[in-house]
Amino acid sequence: MDRRAYLKTVGAVGAASAIAGCSGGSDSETLVPGTNAAFAPFEFEENGDIVGFDIDLAEEAIDRAGYEAGSWSDLEFGSLIPSLNNGDIDLIAAGMTIEPDRQEQIDFTDPYWESNQSVLVQSDGDFQPEGESDLDGASVGVQGGTTGEGEAERLLEEGVIAEDDLERYPNYVLAVEDLEGGNVDAVIVDQPVAKNFSAERDVSVAFVIETGEQFGMGMRTDDDRLAEINDALAEIREDGTYDELVAEWFE
Repeated sequence: MDRRAYLKTVGAVGAASAIAGCSGGSDSETLVPGTNAAFAPFEFEENGDIVGFDIDLAEEAIDRAGYEAGSWSDLEFGSLIPSLNNGDIDLIAAGMTIEPDRQEQIDFTDPYWESNQSVLVQSDGDFQPEGESDLDGASVGVQGGTTGEGEAERLLEEGVIAEDDLERYPNYVLAVEDLEGGNVDAVIVDQPVAKNFSAERDVSVAFVIETGEQFGMGMRTDDDRLAEINDALAEIREDGTYDELVAEWFE
């Protein structure tokens, strides 16, 4: 039995025990996670299942906090925070950067990942920029609602790229497909995800935009389970499980 199957088995047994210990069980024992499964290796679809680093990390944290992980909801990235606040999901695990605008709407766990933004181009294409100024006149693709879009909008404000040259997509898979097809010249995407795309597609990283952003899992501001999830994440780091997951998904 591989590690992911083991974790699911342990989680199921733990959940059954928790429910058996309550009088008739309760929906409060289930924590429903949501993601945008187009951000490999953090979250993506494989053989009909949603898998990835965030998926394993979130399920492990939920289990250690004493809850049962409900079925994953795969939503558009921009729908995650509204779905959380509407009560459709209880936790966001989607490579989401902790930033002020989002912190006004939801709470975040302690950071679990640090990242920068990469600029992807066709591997053998004529366009090979070496820095932000080289994007002048180029068409740039981003996923809407992400920090990649934020960096592109900064470049727009600085006059480096034009509004007509900024293409927004519902997910990065579509953006990279357009890049491969020559419909955009570059795509701005989180560094580890860009590395994954460059290993599997005919694209490569031209340069990196240093942003120093941090990822966190999102929860409602009135959800007192946040402290328990944070404790679980700390335990996962301390006992080496975090390093095992990093090795599995990134190395």
